[in-house]
Amino acid sequence: MTSEFINKATAPVRVRIAPSPTGDPHVGTAYIGLLNYLFAKQRGGKFILRIEDTDRTRFVSTSEQMIFDSLRWVGLQWDEGPDVGGPVGPYRQSERTEIYREFCQKLIDSGAAYRAFETPEELEEERKAQMAAKTAPKYNGPSRYYTKEQAEEAIALGKPYTVRLRVPNGEKGPGISSTTFRDELRGDITFDHHNVDDQVLLKSDGYPTYHLANVVDDHLMGITDVIRAEEWISSTPKHVLLYQAFGWELPRFWHMPLLRNIDKSKISKRKNPVSLIYYRQAGFLPQALLNYLGLMGGGMAQPTEQEIVSKGLDMKLSDIFSIEDMKQKFDFQRISLGGPVFDLVKLKWMNGEYLRKLSPEDFFAALRQTILSDDYIKAIAPLVQTRIETLGQFGDMTGFFFADNIMPAPELFVPKKRTLEDTLAFAADLLTALEASDWTTEAIDAAVRGVLTAKEWSVKEGFMLLRAILTGSTASPPLLESLVVFGKARSLDRYRRFMEAQKKAAALANRGK
Repeated sequence: MTSEFINKATAPVRVRIAPSPTGDPHVGTAYIGLLNYLFAKQRGGKFILRIEDTDRTRFVSTSEQMIFDSLRWVGLQWDEGPDVGGPVGPYRQSERTEIYREFCQKLIDSGAAYRAFETPEELEEERKAQMAAKTAPKYNGPSRYYTKEQAEEAIALGKPYTVRLRVPNGEKGPGISSTTFRDELRGDITFDHHNVDDQVLLKSDGYPTYHLANVVDDHLMGITDVIRAEEWISSTPKHVLLYQAFGWELPRFWHMPLLRNIDKSKISKRKNPVSLIYYRQAGFLPQALLNYLGLMGGGMAQPTEQEIVSKGLDMKLSDIFSIEDMKQKFDFQRISLGGPVFDLVKLKWMNGEYLRKLSPEDFFAALRQTILSDDYIKAIAPLVQTRIETLGQFGDMTGFFFADNIMPAPELFVPKKRTLEDTLAFAADLLTALEASDWTTEAIDAAVRGVLTAKEWSVKEGFMLLRAILTGSTASPPLLESLVVFGKARSLDRYRRFMEAQKKAAALANRGK
């Protein structure tokens, strides 16, 4: 399939999501994935999954399979992708690097891009100077003005280089000073080129940046509608300039409102669980999570006051609908640009409604697939086998594996020679280290000991604190092994809830003074 001569205004709809395998699959990926899926299915189109794995510094080898598994678990299925194939593959960007280099060369040949030879140190010095002058950091290196001969001389000398987009700025006479594109939810949006940087398109390691790969792939894969989060609005003028430089027709752009925390800030792991792995392991039903994501943005019409009265509807229950209901009734023109609030309390209520609708047999099956699965219990059993005298004591030592709400009292987690304030400051540093750690006993141990050394805490103090946060007790099965079995997503969620509870307790205490 080629998109060279596709008229996107009349072509069959093709949409995509393009997650990066850099860690746990994000709930925002499922949200944008659901919107793309609905858009395609409502219009008889194709829904494509592409893996954007060109950021090799953040690449996590296990993440791709987790993306596949998590999106399928939540109820999304793609028509084309790395694991199912399709007519415009490969669908992993790391397998398309020669394609990007070919198109990058076309941009250089046309003058729409240029090689930049500045070193990272030179760029950092330039950035510092701009910050000191209170101007927005922006590339302004001499490479933009190199002649072809100067660039070839630098290459001959073996100087490493990146390739940058040449954003028109009128330097060679009157030129385009701004870029305007249409957003299907917002109308026309214009960016002055003074606010558009000469974006790196090809890194010195030969891998493309998101911007080049995204545009090339969307064109070659025949994407008619780009449906993505609104945080990409500021990047869209760069993408439009690339489409224009290649002489390609633009897709339609739809920038969706970002999921928000209760305080309206962008959804973040510090204030809400964002890992799809967490929701699966914590016992949320996939149909409940997908239903809740369908509420975000206001695309599903709510019953009018007259309908509520005449039909005797329960307003809360009107929020409950299936994926088939969404296919029939979801209206993209209804989407509100105000950031939808991802409220975990409401999601738990909705999940409870779904649980109560299950038959006893299905409820038991759901338990056996999650917190009472054979694999989970098999992983726990060896940790307590040598520490109990009867099978009845199994629950005494393992309750924290099955509980959702563990909150230790201060006397359990504050070491004798430390204050509460000191302990919570240390706990915050330890959380940061654990978030960055791989989730093996060796990696967790190294992460904890690194913070212990830096903050001059003893091993006993640090591990006692971590044990109390995870288990709510000073005695438990082996701590590091327990963390691995409980899983990174749930362990970190428990840790963050502990920190949030302590923060609220401190605020209440200060208010009472």
